[in-house]
Amino acid sequence: MAVEPDRWGVIYNPKAGSRKAQKRWQTIRAYMDECKVKYDYVQSEGFGSVERLAKTLANNGYLTIVVVGGDGALNDALNGIMYSDVKDKSQIALGVIPNGIGNDFAKYWGLSSDDYKKAVDVLINRRLRKIDIGVFSYFDGEQHQTRYFLNAVYMGLGARIVRITNETRRFWGIRELSFAASMFLLLFERKLYRMHLRVNDEHIRGRIMTVCVGSARGYGLTPSAVPYNGWLDVSVIYRPELLQLLSGLRMLLKGRILNHKMVKPYRTRKVKILRAQNASVSLDGRILDRHFPLEVSIMPEAITLIIPN
Repeated sequence: MAVEPDRWGVIYNPKAGSRKAQKRWQTIRAYMDECKVKYDYVQSEGFGSVERLAKTLANNGYLTIVVVGGDGALNDALNGIMYSDVKDKSQIALGVIPNGIGNDFAKYWGLSSDDYKKAVDVLINRRLRKIDIGVFSYFDGEQHQTRYFLNAVYMGLGARIVRITNETRRFWGIRELSFAASMFLLLFERKLYRMHLRVNDEHIRGRIMTVCVGSARGYGLTPSAVPYNGWLDVSVIYRPELLQLLSGLRMLLKGRILNHKMVKPYRTRKVKILRAQNASVSLDGRILDRHFPLEVSIMPEAITLIIPN
């Protein structure tokens, strides 16, 4: 039987580390029922299941796919839609009810995990906007692989910060406290990585602390990036002295990291990373296996997002 056009396919991804996961979901469901939303829902079960479920919903004709989760779950849903059999991916509207460890992309649109009612109201209002998605491509030794992202790719210390912030938040549940803890743990590391990048035909070589390639704000490392202008923002961060690092953290929290003298910003449509020796690589908060060279590019207006007014 064909799916009703206005029926949502909802993927619930339980919040990692939360003891009240089911209670929160029941509260969200009760509000959707109160608003008389038509929906079918499935719950993810382990790593990779959100991508599989999103692909299944898309292939079964759902035109609205809603993720109740964080950046990682949203990324998995995006990849599930992009790898579905639907020819025009942009006909599927992707929505989010923030519920994860990291909700940076939802925060960019003014959505918070503390206000699920606002997120549901945004979905009901259904204001649509086509947005860009990033494309992350590499060869794993056997075949070419492609992953898509909404927020950013991080290499080096940036990926380590995201990883530690996510892991500590599993225990504490407070983003700001987790972020501060990760900063404290990494304060004296300031490790450098030998990197070789090509941006706008310029070769960038040297010992670099972190690189962020963002279609959106990238946890503040690409604060000027917007996911609808057809461009990627790149922040290359060199090793600061200790006092410069402390001032850089203040500037990061205030959204002014690009003004720091150890940060070199670029705007481009394609980045090729030829080498990043021993550097961790993260995509929308997911740690990836390292394969170089790799390429990051942009696909303009490739998917439709439900956004606030």
